[in-house]
Amino acid sequence: MRIEVTMKADYDVAARKRPVNLTLNEDLVNQAKRLTDNLSQVVESLLSGYLTRAREERLAKSKAVESTVKAWNDFNSKSGSISDEYSSL
Repeated sequence: MRIEVTMKADYDVAARKRPVNLTLNEDLVNQAKRLTDNLSQVVESLLSGYLTRAREERLAKSKAVESTVKAWNDFNSKSGSISDEYSSL
């Protein structure tokens, strides 16, 4: 089985490769090895996809927070702070 990444990578694909230690389910690894002759490439591809999705989710959450802050600030500038009517200053 050959995995190809068709989208632009968000990492240095030319960076040197190095061995890493992972703890994975033995049965899962054995099944995967029967389907591919390059398990490292499969894991690298899956990790790249995970990072892309995680970055997109983080960006979406950040945009949602920015939008909420903007909406609150717009409301506050038009209506004033809710606490203004209770302020003793």
